[in-house]
This record gives sequence, C-alpha cells and structure tokens, in this order.
Amino acid sequence: MSAEIIDGKAIASSLREDIANDVKLLKEKGTQVGLAVILVGGDPASQVYVGNKVKACEKAGIKSFEHKMDDNATEEEIRHVIKDLNSNQDVHGILLQLPLPKHLANVQEDLVQTISPEKDVDGLTTLNAGKLFLGLDDGLVPCTPQGSLKLIQSIDSNLSGKHAVVIGRSNLFGKPMAQLLLQQNCTVTTAHSRTQDLASVCKQADILVAAVGRPKMVQADWVKEGAIVIDVGINRLPPAQEGGKSKLVGDVDFDTVKNVASAITPVPGGVGPMTIACLLANTVKAAS
Repeated sequence: MSAEIIDGKAIASSLREDIANDVKLLKEKGTQVGLAVILVGGDPASQVYVGNKVKACEKAGIKSFEHKMDDNATEEEIRHVIKDLNSNQDVHGILLQLPLPKHLANVQEDLVQTISPEKDVDGLTTLNAGKLFLGLDDGLVPCTPQGSLKLIQSIDSNLSGKHAVVIGRSNLFGKPMAQLLLQQNCTVTTAHSRTQDLASVCKQADILVAAVGRPKMVQADWVKEGAIVIDVGINRLPPAQEGGKSKLVGDVDFDTVKNVASAITPVPGGVGPMTIACLLANTVKAAS
C-alpha cells in the first residue's frame, strides 16, 4: 500500500481561482479588497513568506499594502502603524508577520491584540479565538488550521466519529486545529511534548496532524494503517556534504509513513500553499 499524496498546490490553486472571482465581484460592487502586511526586521524566512503573500495578493486582484519596519522598531511605532491601518477604510485585513524581533518578544501578544478583530486575518485576537471556541462561523479562523482541514476533507468529506490526534498545542495552530476537528464531530486528542507514550497515542488516530517543529519525528510505527496524515512541520536540514543543498522536511518521516497511511501531505507542497490561499480567503471574508 502506498498513500495518496495530497496535492496542496492543486487544491490551493483551485481555491485561489474562486477567491479571484469573489474579489472581482466585490470590485464590481465598488469594494477593492486590500490586505496590509507589517514586517518588522530582516528575518530571511519572514521576508520570503511576506514576498509570497504579496505575490498571491496581486494574482488574486487584492491590493497589498506593505509596511517594512527596522529591526529596532519600538512597540510604540508598531502600535501607531496598526492604529492607522485599523482606521484605514481601504484596508480590510491586517497581518503582523510573526515572530517579531527578540526585543519585542514580551509584547508580541499585546501587539497582536491591538489589531481590529474584523481585520485580524490571522485569527489570533481573543474575539476571533473565542468565536472559534464557541463554534460561531462569523469569526476569522487561523489560516494554517483552516487549510489543513480543507486538505483532510479533500480525502474524506465526512469526518464524524473519527479519532483525530493533533501533536502540538500552540495558539497559532494546535488549539484552533483541535477546535475545527471538534466542529466536524471528531473525537480529538491534543498531544504534545509532555504526552506519555506519544507513539501509542498517535497510533490510535484515524487523522494524525503533526505540528511540533522536529524533523521526521513521526515514524511509520506511530501511524495506524490507513490513517490520513497532515504534516504541518517545515524544518530545514543542513547540507549533507559541502556544496550540497539544505533540504526541507516535515515533522513526519514521509518516505516510511507513506507506506502505512492512506493519504499524506508532502513537505513542501502540502500545507504551505493552503495557508496563503486561506489568508486570501480570510481577507475576502473580512471585506465582505
């Protein structure tokens, strides 16, 4: 048995076509959808992410507003930019690229909470998190869990009664992912670094979602035969030898797990493209 490879690029591409149509319809009714991205400092990974988001906006017909700020930007300066964007009628979504530089680590959460919940396209404000927790559908849901659920549903549209295990409990991914699966009537186990006998917990899952940031941690003997496996991890392995290229791998040992699972996402090309597509979808929802 070899797993079906879940093509995140293809599914995201189809979603982006729908989004572009929605953007066009809104424009015809007089609303030009706009997304503002705030990038503080020169972290290379963050710069790549922001570049990809801006390109995706352009392709979908969404106007992007980029705010690049120095590495040494102060909390006050960032608050001022967010305040301006909150009141800017042309901006429907605001994205503060995380993580912020180290000197802002202890105020990162406070800054996120200053974003107007109606424009919080990352779904991280307490109002949006609360709406998700209560099962209300008028809030904005974090993009990566939202995209991951769509990938799971591309394989199985009825998840009712399935046992889902989410490895990871972050506010950005693990907790909202668990809530989304609960809303689909799954039985959900949230596992993490302190979980005892993690392998045997994972082995019970019909749906296994890994988001821990440890390369190839999930091995084939952790996975139930026929499970759907969603790999959210993005880890860069150093080059094997001089002159070699560094390699991107997930939290799942793809080469062995694909022989046990019924379906699995690759890294790259799985969850990543869906995150950006769902960011655009959230922006359109905010504009609507």
